[in-house]
Amino acid sequence: MEIAPDHARPGALPRRVGYAGGMTHHTSPSEGQATDHVVGLLLAAGGGRRLGGRPKALLPHRGRPLVEHAVAVLRAGGCSRIHVVLGAEAAAIRTRADLSGCVLVDNSDWTEGMGSSLRAGLESLAGTGAEAVLVSLVDQPGIGPEAVARVLGAYESGASLAAAAYGGERGHPVLFGADHWAGIAATATGDRGARAYLRAHGDAITLVECGDVARPYDIDTETDLVHLE
Repeated sequence: MEIAPDHARPGALPRRVGYAGGMTHHTSPSEGQATDHVVGLLLAAGGGRRLGGRPKALLPHRGRPLVEHAVAVLRAGGCSRIHVVLGAEAAAIRTRADLSGCVLVDNSDWTEGMGSSLRAGLESLAGTGAEAVLVSLVDQPGIGPEAVARVLGAYESGASLAAAAYGGERGHPVLFGADHWAGIAATATGDRGARAYLRAHGDAITLVECGDVARPYDIDTETDLVHLE
């Protein structure tokens, strides 16, 4: 997920940005300690096709929309700045979910898949001074603040590449230093997200084992709703 300057950025997407009010085990930031150089990026634009067209961001979880839970996890894990990419039912999400303090990014091309949301989110970081971004998905409520904090702990510079791992398998959240944003944006198509870029740069990725503190299941189908409270 990389973003190049406007004149060089491949496949730039129209967007509207608004302000809403080897296995390693890294030492996590202490609770409440924010890593200001890293912006949290929550991808929450999907329409929930396999859920009968129910946007995942609006699924109820602990009495509130799932997108609120996901934002709270990023904050508790140490992200003081959070961008949220919206797509399906964006207006309803803005009305029903409390996303105060987040930068909201509208991805008009959300039907193209997660890659378009990733590109839109990376573009929204232009001019923010961010040196890295930590990307999480709205439909993984089993991944909590502990995993976020561990992956944040892998940040070193704009050249950082890190990802949570579960039993040695790469998962979310993932952290991309700014040096990688343009390359990721150039390859983020369909629902692949940054997969192709990460596969090509596998030797540079720091894997942070999180299997003892998180469960990386997705909320994709009606059967998966059992994971919501």
